[in-house]
This record gives sequence, structure tokens and C-alpha cells, in this order.
Amino acid sequence: MEPDPEVEPPLTHRLPPVLGTALAVLLVVLVAIATARADENGAARAGPGSAPLASAASTPVVASIQGTQILAVGGHGAIHFNATGGPAYAPNGSRVGNLTYYASYAAANTTGITLNPDQDSIFNGTAPVSTLTVGPVPETVTITAMFSSVYLTANASVNETFTVHVVQPYIVTATIEDVSSSGVLGFPIVVSLDGAPVGTVAVSTLAPGAPYHFTYDYLTLGLASGWHTFSMSLASEHGLVRFVNGSTTFSESFYVPGPAPDYTLWYVVGIVAFVGTIFILVTRVAARRRGAARK
Repeated sequence: MEPDPEVEPPLTHRLPPVLGTALAVLLVVLVAIATARADENGAARAGPGSAPLASAASTPVVASIQGTQILAVGGHGAIHFNATGGPAYAPNGSRVGNLTYYASYAAANTTGITLNPDQDSIFNGTAPVSTLTVGPVPETVTITAMFSSVYLTANASVNETFTVHVVQPYIVTATIEDVSSSGVLGFPIVVSLDGAPVGTVAVSTLAPGAPYHFTYDYLTLGLASGWHTFSMSLASEHGLVRFVNGSTTFSESFYVPGPAPDYTLWYVVGIVAFVGTIFILVTRVAARRRGAARK
């Protein structure tokens, strides 16, 4: 059968074998060159601050939680989430990925407890300040956070915890008044406990003759049993301000009871004595019966 004159013969049939082989080799070389240039362009677009995945993941994630460790019932305090390192950071310290914290809290009674925000991104080592609001009962609140450092497909994380003690504060209440005729600018009052300063109260500007009421909350994990005294002084105001009783000093004492006595040992001793007494009585009765039987 003769070939159809309208059908175009394949290129390899129209070119000499040597020329066809040369074209195939040239095609392979061109593909290799194009691939290499694509890789170079990609590296150039990544910029000098970028690093290979293996290098970016060479440093560990270092994290911490800081903040107020003692809060009054119903109070609130600042919590700081800090972290750096992991795949999100290149060896030169530049940030090439994402570093995020995810936090939660636990307590015996979670009524009234909030943590806002409970997750956020971390830049320059720290996240925006979070606020912890606690409930109306004394207890311990534990904050747990996972810090995740991510770059492309690499992910490293670390967990940290932080404990906040919720306590019933000791409350000091007092009233002062401006006894001058011109008014007094704001000033601080130092509060002392058993003679040692423990805090200050910021008093705003006083109007002549106007009373000013204030309270001070003292937070502590516990005081030794016995008597304690809060005291304050207005001596630095040079007689222009006095407490409502006319004095420039104020003190208030209170008593902290000791722990309840442990009667366990006395109970044990009492039980042993009782059992011993019963044993003696039973022994004597048995001895008398044996004596009577021998007669």
C-alpha cells in the first residue's frame, strides 16, 4: 500500500537520526537551565532575611507567663505572655514565621473567671497584655498556655503554667478631712503593717472642710496568729489634713486566730485507755470466777 500523500510524516522520519538525537539532548539541557533559574529567582524573592527550613527550626521555643500572683476576690490583674525562638525565627533573629500563644485556666470554681484575650500573636518577644478577672471565692487559679512557633511546615511548641492566688483581703477604712481654708493637692498615704510599709493610698485633691473616705486592701497568703496593727500617718501634710478624730495618725488592730487544735492524738490515747480499762476489768472478773470455781 502506498503512503497517503496528504499525511505529514513524523519529524524523526523527516530528519536525519543524528540531528534528531542532538535536538533531544538540547531540549534536556534547556529544561535543566530553566529549572536552575527558577530556583535562583525563588531564593532571590525570599530575601536575605529568610533562611532554609532546617536552619529556621534550629533554636528552641523559650516562653514564660508573668503577672499578678495574688488577687482579691472579684479583682483583676494583668497577665503577660512572652516567647521567642523556634521555627518562626531565623538564626539571625529575624521573624520569618508565626509565634502564637493559646491559653486556658482552671479552678475549683470557675464562676466569674475570665481571661481576655486568651490567644494572640507574639511580636518582639511579648503579646498584648491580657486581663485576668477572678471570681467571688478564695481559691487558686492555674493558667496554662501553649506557645506555638510555626514556619512553613515546621511547628515547635512548649507549654507553660502560671498560678494566681485569689484571697479575701484585709480591708482598712479611714476618713480624712482638709482643715485648712485653701484646699490641699493630692498626696500619698503610706500604709504600714506592724511597723513595716506595705502599700500606699493615692488621695486626690481635697476641698476645704470636705471629708474624704478611702479604703486599702491588703493582700496576703496568710499572717501569723496573734495581734497585728495597720497604721497610717499624715505628718507629712504639716497639719493641713487630719483624720476625722482630729489626729494625724491612725491605727487599727486585729487578731488572727491560730489553726484549730488537732485532737487526733488525744482521741487515740483515749481509745487506747478505754480499751485497756475494759481489758483489765474483764481479766479481773475472769480471775474471780476461776477462784470461785476452785472452791
